[in-house]
Amino acid sequence: MPADIALPRVAAAKSRRGAPGDFIFLHLTFLFALLVLLILGGVIVALIDGALPALRYFGGAFLYTDVWNPVTEKFGALAPIFGTLVTSAIAMVVGIPVAFGVAMFITEICPIWLKRPLATMIELLAAIPSIIYGIWGLFVFAPFVQQYIQPAIIDSLGNVPGIGALFAGPPLGIGVLTAGFILAIMVLPFISSIMRDVFETVPPMLKESAYGLGATRTEVVLQVVLPYTRIGVVGGIMLGLGRALGETMAVTFVIGNAHRISASILQPGTTISAALANEFTEAVGDLYLSSLVALGLILFFITFIVLAFAKLMLLRLQKRAGG
Repeated sequence: MPADIALPRVAAAKSRRGAPGDFIFLHLTFLFALLVLLILGGVIVALIDGALPALRYFGGAFLYTDVWNPVTEKFGALAPIFGTLVTSAIAMVVGIPVAFGVAMFITEICPIWLKRPLATMIELLAAIPSIIYGIWGLFVFAPFVQQYIQPAIIDSLGNVPGIGALFAGPPLGIGVLTAGFILAIMVLPFISSIMRDVFETVPPMLKESAYGLGATRTEVVLQVVLPYTRIGVVGGIMLGLGRALGETMAVTFVIGNAHRISASILQPGTTISAALANEFTEAVGDLYLSSLVALGLILFFITFIVLAFAKLMLLRLQKRAGG
């Protein structure tokens, strides 16, 4: 390009970068980002300030004590923490394979005429309010689990040495396992939608080349699709895990809301969010209220640790892919 043409264009570009509109846009977007950080900081400060009385009174025992007695003002967060982690783990164990199967069927096997309606129906699951899941879980799903699923699990796995204690007890319908199943249904649309989107980014040439070399569909999925999309798949799983950790109303309806730790996942339990939803309006006394706020602070840090771990994992995967 001749110099007499290039120089005016460079000067025009510099003038555009220094235009008032760019200056306003730059500082306005920075203000929005700073506002989000300020709101997050305010939430953290409010939680810490509200939780300090309980943390000072109980100390570290608040984290490893499972007693929750408002009458005697003895509180411990172990049972809600245990229930939160176990129900989320059950949701991931059940939801991830189903979400993967749904995403793979839609992208690789599903007929063209069925692909869009099926994907839309799966995504509509995310639009259902959590309280509707809770009502459906209590009046429809829990009786079904009590009558068919739990008796089958007790008969088949309840007497197996080593893991039998996980499935001991009477079939009550409500409990930790039922809450895990409900959470799995709720996180399914989030995980499957992200998996489907990243699966569709795989270049068709890669898959066609693998098929041309004689690879089966399973080999193409395991050796071509998953390695190419592993970062997005992990991100979708972590998004679903964050959703499961913080779910409130649906879990409150079906978990049984019992402040105790049981070895059996068929028995009632509680989670941090369910405890907050059930007891926050009934909290009488500063120590009781502070203990509930401390539960919220613990849930905040659990979620933060999970998301931080997910970010580190994604960075490691990106680094490995770049290498």
